[in-house]
Amino acid sequence: LQAYERRFPTCPLIPMFVASDTVNEYKSEDEAIHVIERRCKLDIDAPRLLKKIAGVDYVYFVQKNSLNRRERTLHIEAYNETFSNRVIINEHCSYTVHPDNEDWTCFEQSASLDIKSFFGFESTVEKIAMKQYTSNIKKGKEIIEYYLKQLEEEGITFVPRWTPPVACKSESSTSHPRRPVSPAINIPESATKEGLNNKEILNTSSSPSEPTAGTPDDKLDADYIKRYLGDLTPMQESCLIRLRQWLQETHKGKIPKDEHILRFLRARDFNIDKAREILCQSLTWRKQHQVDYILDTWNPPQVLQDYYAGGWHHHDKDGRPLYVLRLGQMDTKGLVRALGEEALLRYVLSINEEGLRRCEENTKVFGRPISSWTCLVDLEGLNMRHLWRPGVKALLRIIEVVEANYPETLGRLLILRAPRVFPVLWTLVSPFIDDNTRKKFLIYAGNDYQGPGGLLDYIDKEIIPDFLGGECMCEVPEGGLVPKSLYRTAEELENEDIRLWTETIYQSASVFKGAPHEVLIQIVDASSVITWDFDVCKGDIVFNIFHSKRAPQPPKKDSLGAHSITSPGGNNVQLIDKVWQLGRDYSMVESPLICKEGESVQGSHVTRWPGFYILQWKFHSMPACATTNLPRVDDVLASLQVSSHKCKVMYYTEVIGSEDFRGSMTSLESSHSGFSQLSAATTSSSQSHSSSMISR
Repeated sequence: LQAYERRFPTCPLIPMFVASDTVNEYKSEDEAIHVIERRCKLDIDAPRLLKKIAGVDYVYFVQKNSLNRRERTLHIEAYNETFSNRVIINEHCSYTVHPDNEDWTCFEQSASLDIKSFFGFESTVEKIAMKQYTSNIKKGKEIIEYYLKQLEEEGITFVPRWTPPVACKSESSTSHPRRPVSPAINIPESATKEGLNNKEILNTSSSPSEPTAGTPDDKLDADYIKRYLGDLTPMQESCLIRLRQWLQETHKGKIPKDEHILRFLRARDFNIDKAREILCQSLTWRKQHQVDYILDTWNPPQVLQDYYAGGWHHHDKDGRPLYVLRLGQMDTKGLVRALGEEALLRYVLSINEEGLRRCEENTKVFGRPISSWTCLVDLEGLNMRHLWRPGVKALLRIIEVVEANYPETLGRLLILRAPRVFPVLWTLVSPFIDDNTRKKFLIYAGNDYQGPGGLLDYIDKEIIPDFLGGECMCEVPEGGLVPKSLYRTAEELENEDIRLWTETIYQSASVFKGAPHEVLIQIVDASSVITWDFDVCKGDIVFNIFHSKRAPQPPKKDSLGAHSITSPGGNNVQLIDKVWQLGRDYSMVESPLICKEGESVQGSHVTRWPGFYILQWKFHSMPACATTNLPRVDDVLASLQVSSHKCKVMYYTEVIGSEDFRGSMTSLESSHSGFSQLSAATTSSSQSHSSSMISR
């Protein structure tokens, strides 16, 4: 509040805010309530012609601030006085104490705009209003931080919390004694003299049964932050805790470390919704491609070890791991022709995973948070051969995947000895690189890196590689041309790409309209548990579980010519014979589960009988209009597109004994979630229990 009040009567950081006058003010006797109403004069950034038609140069707003020191809230209401019969603008802001940590401030803001008429310029006025409002929101944080810094420079870093006056009689008192306010709060006399902090006062007034702020679950330890995460503002700390807590409540897989969550928050300027979206997409991607295990399970081909001119080399002056890439000496065309795009991508992923591991090690070694690495790229030898179209295409795809799944891991990129052909390559790849990442690029032409502001500013002289004029022997492979004898045919490369695509515990399946994909599971022990984990990659599907006492016919491949499989590893298997009747030949053991595109589903089914269980993924058709037998317009349009009749799922199933299953046999539930909230009801029957978790 101290910082906020400094915006009046005018604010130099808001040029449109010309002046303000106090028109009404109220203070309660105990000074807990303070209401002030101001008339603000604004110079709206609008076309001169519009101002002339409207007949005004300035616009007036009325702003009412209601401060409640007892409840520790500040509510701000604003509405337009000018043209109030034509345009209605209402804005509401509130500052409140965070429910979990009273050292934090929560801020909420909302606004409404209703344009009844404005001389035929309604759409123009709407655009101006939205532009002005958006600009104010962006500057709001900047302004409050400006005045907070101003207070700190004046030596004001702490403002004592309001306390109710204590009822007492004084000999010098000539007025009526004030009545004590909130008598249930007992504040020691030393608190008013020495100024207890907010947390101590809260603990004084709280009952023992109430949870207090500052526990490890709702607040990060200051030493932990400094040691492993770096400097975080209270707002950034709050965002990290909220996103981590949301993951713990909704995500059933491996929870990423705080450092990794923080990278996604920083990549989206601590916008929780945006960070959550890209983090969830990345977690799904990591699970599908088993990226968490790539360093332990995948061995790079010998061609990569011999001809990929890149490797780790000590660290920079900030303690970041240093990766050296001699791109100019690397035969990108030969590597793509010998290995294919998928193998190159997988190798780059393993490099990034190794980088994350080295960051953790350096954090322990240097005693401070190291969350990114430095990359040194030597372009000596770069020529038009490196601009071979398939090679550039592979590079662009690698950049896209890395940008999406390893944000804020590149601390600095040093590009040395850039030749004349470099601007051509830069023009091709720069649009695919995030703006924040581009700011970390330092480009040196020729031998400029040896002068002031060059390599020595970022890397110790002792570890500058020998090929750059340093004294340190660098063990990075020198690259060179890949022998053409190692080249592979397009068919061989395609098969290799498919093998790498499907080299995972997950399988890919295509689901068509009228052609579901089905998986057969034979159960011998009736106490077994069937578990599944699948992602709906495209379209909407219905998931069913059936039981049959007899085995279905051998699976047959889908013969629909129009539905050819285009994605690597995709397949379609149908087990339930057309002549089988539900209820006679097989039975449904669980209610159907509708799963939307982008959802991730984890679940289990406790079997009651031996026999054959069939897991089915079926195309989900939109229901026709309830009031007519005619199909809806959307259905007709969808039927004209073959692609709309195809869905894709990535799935994994496993059968385990009940004694090995970690869940409770009597409390398994089916529930839906948008990867952020849980809903839906328990699905169970007298024959079985099942559990499913759906997440986007």
